[in-house]
Amino acid sequence: QNEEKWDFVLVSGIHTMGSEKEIKRKKFLDELSKKGFTIKKIEDTKLFYGVRAPLQVFRKYQCLLGKPDSKLQNHSAPQDIPVTTRWIPNPNPLPSVLLPEKLRDLIKKKVFEAAFPLHEKEEVREFLKEKWARWRGVFSEQPIEKIRCYFGEKVALYFAWLGWYTCLLGVAALAGVVTFVAGITVFSSSQVSKEICEANTTIMCPLCDQKCPFWVLSDTCTYAKVTHMIDNEATVVFAMFMAIWATVFLELWKRQRAIVVTDWDLYGWDEEEEELAMELINNLQQRPRLYQHSYFRSTIVLLLVLLMIVVLIGIAHALVIYRVIATALFTQSSFGLLREQADTMAVMTGAVLHYITIVVMSKVNRHVALFLCNLEKPRTFSQQENNFTIKIFTFQFFTNFSSLIYIAFFLGRINGRPGHYVRIAGRWRLEECHPSGCITDLFIQMAVIMVLKQTISNVMEYLIPWIAHKLRKKHKRPKKRSIMLGEEEEAEDPCKRQWLSNYELNEVNVFSLFNEFLEMVIQYSFTTIFVAAFPLAPLLAFFNNLFEIHLDAIKMVRLHRRMVPRKANDIGIWLQVLEAIGILAVIGNGLVIAITSDFIPVQVYKYMYSPCVRENRTNMDCSTGYINHSLSIFRIRDFEPYTDVPEMLPDFDRDEVKEYRDYRNADDYTYTVQFWHIFAARLAFLILFEHVALCVKLIAAWYIPDVPQRVKNEILRRKHSDLCKELRWVMPQKV
Repeated sequence: QNEEKWDFVLVSGIHTMGSEKEIKRKKFLDELSKKGFTIKKIEDTKLFYGVRAPLQVFRKYQCLLGKPDSKLQNHSAPQDIPVTTRWIPNPNPLPSVLLPEKLRDLIKKKVFEAAFPLHEKEEVREFLKEKWARWRGVFSEQPIEKIRCYFGEKVALYFAWLGWYTCLLGVAALAGVVTFVAGITVFSSSQVSKEICEANTTIMCPLCDQKCPFWVLSDTCTYAKVTHMIDNEATVVFAMFMAIWATVFLELWKRQRAIVVTDWDLYGWDEEEEELAMELINNLQQRPRLYQHSYFRSTIVLLLVLLMIVVLIGIAHALVIYRVIATALFTQSSFGLLREQADTMAVMTGAVLHYITIVVMSKVNRHVALFLCNLEKPRTFSQQENNFTIKIFTFQFFTNFSSLIYIAFFLGRINGRPGHYVRIAGRWRLEECHPSGCITDLFIQMAVIMVLKQTISNVMEYLIPWIAHKLRKKHKRPKKRSIMLGEEEEAEDPCKRQWLSNYELNEVNVFSLFNEFLEMVIQYSFTTIFVAAFPLAPLLAFFNNLFEIHLDAIKMVRLHRRMVPRKANDIGIWLQVLEAIGILAVIGNGLVIAITSDFIPVQVYKYMYSPCVRENRTNMDCSTGYINHSLSIFRIRDFEPYTDVPEMLPDFDRDEVKEYRDYRNADDYTYTVQFWHIFAARLAFLILFEHVALCVKLIAAWYIPDVPQRVKNEILRRKHSDLCKELRWVMPQKV
């Protein structure tokens, strides 16, 4: 039975005798045989080659790293070698490391169609298949140790991190729900909302140039209630909480990771040492590949990255133009509902279009990032993976967040005023915030993108591999001869069915796990950066992740070929990315509260202009009169010549109307003193919020040690034990 354990299977088409592909394939397999690899050939509609590495390769590997494994002394038990020792961490599988021509290059040249390790019918896999990779196990604890035994440490750490993230998301989700419920309690009781609902004599300027009537402020009563359900004092507390949560989550993960890798005896594992060991196993005379740096190449890459960012920002501008034109077209529609809700419809359709651009540009970003990484010529695969991670995350960040940044910080602030609007191509005026407030637009955009991203994407993530697998299985292959080392065998080879069933699974590559990490890190960005505008984001992410864990498990165990197990003792550069997102979350939420929300203007009014200040009243709400105070007077005669001035509503004076959300003088439309007071308060709040939040983050990071005390003591005991063993070898008679 031991003879039938195979490290790897190579799949090739049946090439013409004497062709270049056939010669390259034969040369490759001959080199493997010379190095002691056992090769088995099975012929079907494709050629399958099973490859098993000689035991001395692993013995050399263990000896070079100074960790001799007693199991390696048993020549008859190669299957007992740890899974990540049989597949050494490398950009190519073990067989290709030991050959002059890389297997990856041969696959690119179509010499081989596929190369993969086998899903074994062993106890660990059957356990994972029955207990973990099933939908009914959604609320079960993950078997991290068994995942490690079968898929290796890198995959196990991904699921350990994802499980830890999901667990702590439950705390953030609970806080978000409490914030949302607190907002619901003031749904109808907010003084600001009451004033808007009662403002049935306040006439507002038309929302467009053509076919838009004057309207009464009380028409936005419902939206005002929704806005103040989101935009209240509880949101500020929640934003501060999420900044602290992001830090505590990462610090606790560092502790959890230290415990896990210490149990695996990988705390001090060195990937560079591993790479050097593999090079020496391949060739004892091999010189190490030295580090190199080219300022010219780095400058070119930097310029290309900046160019790509400009393109992504340009796409966000295109979405802005779409919303402007869509608003103009919707306001001229013959459908009354579409005309009345033109702004909302433009925002919602813009959000859907934004999601489509995210899907398309995600594929483009991947190709561009990989091209730029190849330009840099990284020394090792790990360096390439780190460089690729930084670039793809940067591109994906601008793809996902450019439109949100515009809505949060620029929408309604650069569009001018009645009588002097900023226009695109001199025709379409820039869009304004929803009459009930800018934060409503951001809330709608966040809700649409998160719901679409987490439903459609997950459905497609499962359905596409499942359908592809079913279609592959439908292809019936005729039975042919099985050949081992050139000798004919029985047609029904015990390996044939297993190799064919593995070949029918969906293909994986070195970036398969990377894709899962990227998906979760982008979700983490949505959950933290603009969470002040969408407190339910952690709740949506929490429920999504409960299914995401088992969706990934089902894909890896049932629908995809087995990944090449790789060693790791952390999640790599993703930790630095998450820390950067934590800082961006502080800045983003501070800006949302200071600029997007009405929190600061209301507070300025309460403490500087309200009746409580002027008359020292203590028995009334200090925000009374805020709405009337925040509106500016506009004279109808000052409309631009090409504006189609509508008929005035009956029973109202035609000479003047009021414009919502601005602080301007009635005579010359310059900013009032109150505007500058609010501007100064916004700036002061932003500086104070960010400094306090960052200080709290630093204190939390200091207060929670990265490495638990018991891990430090365990490492100390191991060092002491190793030194004692060394002394026994040097001075056996005295020790």
